[in-house]
Amino acid sequence: MRPKHSEAIDGFVTAVDRGRYTVSLDGHEITAMRARELGRKSVVVGDEVALVGDVSGAPGSLARIVRINERRSVLTRTADDDDTTPEGRLERVVVANADQMVIVSALADPPPRTGFIDRCLVAAYAADVDPLLCLTKADLGSPDFVLDYYSTLDLPHVLTAPADSLEALKDALRGKVSVFIGHSGVGKSTLVNRLIPSAGRAVGVVSAVGKGRHTSTSVVALRLPFSKGSWIIDTPGIRSFGLAHVSADDLLHGFSDLVEGTVNCPPHCEHLGGDCALDAFVTDPRRLASYRRLLLSRAGEAE
Repeated sequence: MRPKHSEAIDGFVTAVDRGRYTVSLDGHEITAMRARELGRKSVVVGDEVALVGDVSGAPGSLARIVRINERRSVLTRTADDDDTTPEGRLERVVVANADQMVIVSALADPPPRTGFIDRCLVAAYAADVDPLLCLTKADLGSPDFVLDYYSTLDLPHVLTAPADSLEALKDALRGKVSVFIGHSGVGKSTLVNRLIPSAGRAVGVVSAVGKGRHTSTSVVALRLPFSKGSWIIDTPGIRSFGLAHVSADDLLHGFSDLVEGTVNCPPHCEHLGGDCALDAFVTDPRRLASYRRLLLSRAGEAE
């Protein structure tokens, strides 16, 4: 057991609940609070922080987070994409220090939603996070349409089915912090439970810091048992990303196949038609239609 008091020790935030933070220290979890000197700076899941005080992990112990280390990446969303209130366009940090976003989409029941995947791609690229498309229920549907739709992008993908060993997915997760995003019914919780049998995400989890509080809608980081230093950050309460904080040029990060076509656009082109050079450039009109749909839907959901 760790000593109660020591110099600042670095840890990894795995859960946030009502002003209390669960922090992993060398495989042990402790409870911490944010020190007053941090001011209003938020602490989120994935943050690497420095702690002082009681880091023993004993029942009732409480450490203090005194520093948030520099973030390698920041995944953000606009809360409600609502222009009518100041809060509606507030940019909020969802996850820090993710290496990749695993976009989970079913091939059937429910069918794949390319609008949702597009929005996740934009959020991932804007956050400097590598995307990975995980197509589930491969036993029920063909991936051909989805893979053809994104054939112009360098988008890695894995296919999964109930009888699969998940080795391809496990290989893609090794040595990384991966944030999982997906709609209800696509099999995201099932994947998490297969990768981490103790997670119990399908039936809900009790918070490590809340007294019996149900956390099935809370962002939480889970350690992968088959790879040291590898984590899954599950986001069951986040079905998509508000993109009101992302500019039109930022959106192009998710459509690298279109970037070259904007070179001949007039100054301050909004890429919505008219004199936009993209109309003459594109070879796949579906990609341009998807990009323009995102431009028009930054203030709301795509679907």
